[in-house]
Amino acid sequence: MDSTQCDSCWYYDYDEEYDEYYCMMDLDEDEVYRILSSQSQRCPYYRQGDDYTLARRQ
Repeated sequence: MDSTQCDSCWYYDYDEEYDEYYCMMDLDEDEVYRILSSQSQRCPYYRQGDDYTLARRQ
């Protein structure tokens, strides 16, 4: 999956405790495997979030 796509995703968030970004989607093992092994480079859970909508969420 293209990591630059995650940068603008609604579900991509920063964890201050671990000092890293992560995906907030609650995925089970099968879903993670399906996404990572897919030939498609698109995440089925991607939701566009611009700077303003992402800032409002915080």
